[in-house]
Amino acid sequence: MRIYVKVSPRSSKNEVIKISEGEYKVKITAPPVDGEANSMLIKVLAEYFGISKSSLTIIGGKSAKIKIIEISGKEA
Repeated sequence: MRIYVKVSPRSSKNEVIKISEGEYKVKITAPPVDGEANSMLIKVLAEYFGISKSSLTIIGGKSAKIKIIEISGKEA
């Protein structure tokens, strides 16, 4: 399953907001430096979906605000 995620780094809290089916907005506290935001994004999404971090892969937009995330294993 693939989802589209718009990331807002340097937010005041970590939060996942479902916009529509397969589209989410994720606020994270980490800055977009040295992959910190991507690591935090994977952690926050794993907690939100109740799956392991290894089940999530950023397959598009690693350095962009809008990312494509592949969810393997359990369907979210």
